[in-house]
This record gives sequence, structure tokens and C-alpha cells, in this order.
Amino acid sequence: MKTNKTHMKLLVPVLCAGMFIYGGCAKQQTVKADQPVAPSATTAATAAAAQPAAKAAAAQPAATPLPATNITSDSIPPQSQQTTAGKAQAGASQAAALETIYFDFDSSLLSDTARATLAANLEKLKAKPGAALRIEGYTDERGSDDYNLALSERRAQSAKKYLQALGFPASKLSVLGYGEEKPAVKGEGEETWAKNRRDEFVIVR
Repeated sequence: MKTNKTHMKLLVPVLCAGMFIYGGCAKQQTVKADQPVAPSATTAATAAAAQPAAKAAAAQPAATPLPATNITSDSIPPQSQQTTAGKAQAGASQAAALETIYFDFDSSLLSDTARATLAANLEKLKAKPGAALRIEGYTDERGSDDYNLALSERRAQSAKKYLQALGFPASKLSVLGYGEEKPAVKGEGEETWAKNRRDEFVIVR
């Protein structure tokens, strides 16, 4: 009996010490479990680098969308669609257009204005080497058909002779009288008739 009591006295301190140690470990584990996990060095560096980029992106204004444009071939003016060659050809045709000359009533004589016009026409013809010219004479509606036909031919001949005198080859000149046919302006009165007493010029090859 005495021996058992002795053992019990020795065991109590051991049990107390064990419980104390166990309680301390449990408390330490509980505290460690509640403590926040410290971030690693790599994670901290990544987060620090991302912060300036995020601030810069937030500071930039939102991009404004560009308005849509509907440009089609139909919206382009026809003048803009002409080729350079077409424009050059149009300009050449306009430059080569020859002016009409006019005559007094019942006359085939060239006025000073008509002579100046013929000289200007000759300058335009020089830009077309090798071109030939047909001179077409006309009259107003007064007079007989035969008389007007002869008068229109004389008017064409007057222009031909003057161009020859200016140096244009006779072999490249031809005349044709139409009389009162093909009036430039239809109607009656001196203003209308004056526009029909004329010579017109056609460039031929």
C-alpha cells in the first residue's frame, strides 16, 4: 500500500507536466493558425509592379470612337473620276476648236474681225501638224436657193484664200457651200439672220 502511494505521488507531477506541455502546444498551434500568412517575395514584387500600370490605365481617358464614313464610288463627283488622259484629251479638243466668222448682208468680203479670227484659227491649226481643214459657207434665208448656194461658196472661198495668204497649204483646204440650209439660229429678224451669214471650220485628217 505504501508503495502504491509513493508511485501515485511520482505520477502526479509527471501528468501535470504533460498536460502543461500539451496545453502550451495546442495554444501555440491555435495562435499560428489565426495569424495571416506573410506573402512571398515574388508575390509582393508582382503586386508592386502592377500598381503603377493600373494607375496609369485609370488615368488615361476613354478612347473616342471615330465616326463611320460611308464613301462609295457613287458619292465621288464624276469630275473626280475622269482620268488624266481624258482631261488632257478634253483640253486639247477645246484648244483646237475653231471660231466661226460672220459676213454682212449679201457680201462675201472679210471684215477686220473675220480676218483676226482666221489668224487665230491658223495658230490653233499649227498645233495639229498634218491636219486638213474644210470651210463651210452659209447664208440667211433671204434670196433664192441657187443664189444663196453660190453666195455661201464665195464666202467659203474668201476664207480659203486668206488662210492661203497666211501660209496654210492650199492642198489641205477644201470648201463647201450649204446656202441657207442648216441655220445656226432659227427665226426671222436681223439679229437672227446675222448669226446665219457665216463660215464654219471643220478639222479633218
